[in-house]
Amino acid sequence: MGNTFGNLFRIHTYGESHGPALGVIIDGCPAGLEVDENFIQGELDRRKPGQSKITTQRKESDEFEILSGVFEGKTTGTPISILIRNKDQKSKDYTHIADKFRPSHADYTFQAKFGHRDYRGGGRSSARETVARVAAGAIAKSLIQKTGISVYAYVSQVGDLTLSKDHTQLDLSKIDSNIIRCPDSEMAEKMINLIDETRKSRDTIGGVITGVIKGVPAGLGEPVFDKLHAELGKAMLSINAVKGFEYGSGFEGVKLNGSQHNDEFFTEDGMVKTKTNYSGGIQGGISNGQDIYFNVAFKPVATIMQDQESINEAGESVIVSGKGRHDPCVVPRAVPIVEAMSALVIADYLLISKTSQL
Repeated sequence: MGNTFGNLFRIHTYGESHGPALGVIIDGCPAGLEVDENFIQGELDRRKPGQSKITTQRKESDEFEILSGVFEGKTTGTPISILIRNKDQKSKDYTHIADKFRPSHADYTFQAKFGHRDYRGGGRSSARETVARVAAGAIAKSLIQKTGISVYAYVSQVGDLTLSKDHTQLDLSKIDSNIIRCPDSEMAEKMINLIDETRKSRDTIGGVITGVIKGVPAGLGEPVFDKLHAELGKAMLSINAVKGFEYGSGFEGVKLNGSQHNDEFFTEDGMVKTKTNYSGGIQGGISNGQDIYFNVAFKPVATIMQDQESINEAGESVIVSGKGRHDPCVVPRAVPIVEAMSALVIADYLLISKTSQL
């Protein structure tokens, strides 16, 4: 039913926005990996609501419990189960749309598919589901860091405000130095002001998150249907509110000729490198050892504090009014989600790579 992701390093998430809890089962994690619970909590804190004036004011501590798969601080090789309890649900905020379909939400499509839906905050379609992904992603990050791989994500665009610098021109250690998670302080301030102005006008705005994966060895990925960039695309497009994915030169690459776009090889200190990186670190669906980078586009949050025309389950015209606590822009809290999904993909392909050669 689409609740499982991965091949060898596999996760299965469960739970609803206004249910008792959400959680994840991680299967395939090798035994002996040290589990740093402070690191896991830190990743969850980066995603949790109520962080600042530009995020939803729902108050969730997002404290987690490890129910299985870890003993004496290390993974046992058996399924890891992590639970995060909901503590600040306000389901009454959604009774007014119990039989109405909110514009650009999953209300209608869930009703069409299942014939019965949890209308409280969207139930399973809520972005709160991603808390489980971030918990699993923290385990995946710990695994890939052992091989020298690191993942980063940062906000590179909000509305029409676009960061002109690419990841090679930025200090990625400054991603969390501000509430928007943009490593350029001047642009970050402009983005924050734009989101705050949008919030005050009872509207929402979209943005772009850039992902960067460093230290990936050459040879990860599969050459046909399971290309590394295809799996990264699936991972990112599975995140709530994502409308687009591009890697490397992406859509801008069509403006170049082949003579300009080709990444020429050379060797330096015995290492194979490329003079440019329009390929985004992936060629033929397989990593080439250079930085992997990509952009993920997020639409404006669908819930707005304005009246909108829609219909109810009976097909009658109704007015839908936004209520409750919602993000005016999703990208600040989506940064750790993009990192988590990146880490899950890389962890999976690291394990697959061990089965590819004798």
